[in-house]
Amino acid sequence: MASPGAPYLVVMAGGIGSRFWPFSRTHHPKQFHDVLGVGKSMLRITVDRFQGICPPENVFVVTNRDYVELVQQHLPEIAPDQILAEPIGRNTAPCIAYASYRIAQRDPQGVIVVTPADHAVQKEDEFRGVIRTAIDAARTQDVLITLGIQPSRPDTGYGYIQFHDDEAQQLGGGLKKVKTFTEKPNSQLAHMFVESGDFLWNSGLFIWRADSILRAFHHYLSDIAEVFDEGRMLLGTPAEKGFIQQAYSRCRNISIDYGVMEKADNVYVLPADFGWSDLGTWDSLHRMGHHDADGNVVDGDALLYDTRECVIKTPSERLVVVQGLEGYIVAEYDNVLLICKRTEEQRVKDFVADVKSKKGQGYN
Repeated sequence: MASPGAPYLVVMAGGIGSRFWPFSRTHHPKQFHDVLGVGKSMLRITVDRFQGICPPENVFVVTNRDYVELVQQHLPEIAPDQILAEPIGRNTAPCIAYASYRIAQRDPQGVIVVTPADHAVQKEDEFRGVIRTAIDAARTQDVLITLGIQPSRPDTGYGYIQFHDDEAQQLGGGLKKVKTFTEKPNSQLAHMFVESGDFLWNSGLFIWRADSILRAFHHYLSDIAEVFDEGRMLLGTPAEKGFIQQAYSRCRNISIDYGVMEKADNVYVLPADFGWSDLGTWDSLHRMGHHDADGNVVDGDALLYDTRECVIKTPSERLVVVQGLEGYIVAEYDNVLLICKRTEEQRVKDFVADVKSKKGQGYN
């Protein structure tokens, strides 16, 4: 049993990641792939990032029940009851409620770090320092903390957080009171946000004490809190699976950002810069990956001629020869080949929908 106030890690690993199709598929989503070409899956990299901060017995992974065996394969060191299986996807609020109620059972003062399973971090030492600062603040104060990333460009694919800049609104350790959350803005707004200097990218990483987040659920998402309150004594018992099945059928589909973070008055942001990307798209992989002399990111056995600024991710057992492409995605996985302009990658979801309707379920 961990000591009171110990750190816990909650990894959200239930998404399908359809923008990474054909690499990320319903039966094998991107968090279980070696997206970065480093020999480790995104899930494995995510958990390893917290070594020295959170012991393996305090790691919880929330995933779709169809992926429980995949989680066990990638994280053999965690016990089966640390894998929380969702019967259906209900966005991040029910997912976080489930994990937080489980952890609060063990330690109401436990400090929870919530992270998606598919983020990339280039400066891991800086990352761990920021996480430790946030854990220390959450352990001693009733606050809900999110990490805000210093924006390097006016990206319209991220949400933004505006913070109060006056010292009266700050806590120790560099934590700033949040003023507003803005979902993915248009290009003009994104430029204004970056130029103003008081906006950060919303990383989707959260830190809080178990009792603090449960109070917030009771206040701002009382319908979800009511569902979990009814079954909290069943959590950690053989009856948990049946309870979660009916609990999720009663929970609405809502994000923690919209349900809690945008409404609560004890939300703080810790500005950070540790080489972060959410790796949500092929273009983000191009930004984060290792570039050759022509700006290509290649993972696979490829010979390139007159080819620049491309992402090429293909099976190692297949030789791929590419000539004359500039700014393209060439991706092959499991009997599907995608060739698409990087500037048109937002259409990948349309391609997936078309494939499903015209070719059946086998390719999505």
